[in-house]
Amino acid sequence: MIVGELRHGQLIIIDRIRETVRLAEGLSSTGDLSANARARAIDCLSRFGERLRDMHAASVRAAGTSTIRRAREDTGFMTEAEAALGHPIEVISGIEEARLIYKGVTHTSPPHEGLRLVLDIGGGSTELILGHGAEPRALESVQLGCVSMTERFFGDGRITRSAFEKARLAARLELRPVKAFFRGAGEIESIGTSGTIRSAEFVASELGIIDSQGLTPDVLEQLVERMLRFETIADLSLQGLSERRAQVWPGGLAILAELLGVLRVSFLKVSDGALREGLLYDLLGRLQHEDARERSVSAMAARYHVDAAQSKRVAATAASLLDQCVAAWQLDAVLSRNMLDWSAWLHEIGLDISHDGFQRHGAYIAEHADLPGFPRAEQRFLAFLIGSQRDDIDTRFKDQLPRAWRVTALQLAMLLRLAVLLNRSRSQIDIPPIELAVSDNSLELTFDPAWLQANPLTVADLEREQGYLRAVGYELTFK
Repeated sequence: MIVGELRHGQLIIIDRIRETVRLAEGLSSTGDLSANARARAIDCLSRFGERLRDMHAASVRAAGTSTIRRAREDTGFMTEAEAALGHPIEVISGIEEARLIYKGVTHTSPPHEGLRLVLDIGGGSTELILGHGAEPRALESVQLGCVSMTERFFGDGRITRSAFEKARLAARLELRPVKAFFRGAGEIESIGTSGTIRSAEFVASELGIIDSQGLTPDVLEQLVERMLRFETIADLSLQGLSERRAQVWPGGLAILAELLGVLRVSFLKVSDGALREGLLYDLLGRLQHEDARERSVSAMAARYHVDAAQSKRVAATAASLLDQCVAAWQLDAVLSRNMLDWSAWLHEIGLDISHDGFQRHGAYIAEHADLPGFPRAEQRFLAFLIGSQRDDIDTRFKDQLPRAWRVTALQLAMLLRLAVLLNRSRSQIDIPPIELAVSDNSLELTFDPAWLQANPLTVADLEREQGYLRAVGYELTFK
């Protein structure tokens, strides 16, 4: 956990708390978490939650990464974890993790206007990012982690040269498909971060085998030879290597050695900034209205050639309807307004594939595309709204959302549906003001009589809409 405070426009890190949970160690091939791993995680989150309550933290973001991505969603672990922490936990994609790591590095490293390669070895995955200045250009997440590699090749606790060579080969094969994107681009500043890389630098420094340039392939090979002198992980003891890091050191070192070799890294600088810092600076950006999600929505709208004028009309109508029911339906959360606005801007992305069932195509794109800034649950939220804009509302997709969002998602879907319906003519003439009154299970629309009489197709659409909303437990009336 990392804690920051905004002072005079600058983010100051005031506390860092680190506990080793090794959640990946308890993940089975079927996606189940062992009882011991779950208990360690819940105990840790309970302590973090207590600290957050004591300090009255105003804004909190919590992220789950590789192990949570691969774990089964129906185990109840996330519900228990969020209750222990006292805050929702976002499950972020590997690409989003890479973006946040790059943000953490760039905000905690000296400015660099050229190409920059960032490497991060986590417990269950390794992230590679090639950027230029502050902007990432290529992002990749591969299934290589210090915990999972150690479990796979050193599961019996023994350290042998044969096992280590097998681990290196596995890492080399995993990196082969992505190596072309991250090497051979001339002058590149290479930076490594997180536990495995930082501990490698520290051990090398304590042993006196590193210079000011940073980690080099030669230094890594010396560390490998030092490690291979020990017969078991339990015996592994090097100056500067903590006991908790030693438990996953063999797998992490194999990944690191291959990263430098495959990507032809001559020397690797080490940064203190990584995912946690990236989350913190990304949260600060949201608070200062520099939201990466806004950029992702704009980029997707351009990529799928949406009609900007139509999207603007639908977004404006949706916002007007939301303003009239925000109190009655308790839709005052910032996320509610954002989701409705973003879904309005992206509601027609599926048209780039086919008009027939375009809402389903759009929902699929929104759920499965790489959208920097969006956690997995928010992408599903967005996909549900886009997919529910017309015809039947498939509540199965709503039920895949976090329980606390489900009623809100259905209510926002109805508002989006009405906004799309009322702008179906794609007319550039503004719609006269529409009054909306809502209760727990009903919506009542009041129109200008002359406008309603002049738009019989809209009346027919509203009559059909009554049946669709009745199927999900809501009564629509209009006059």
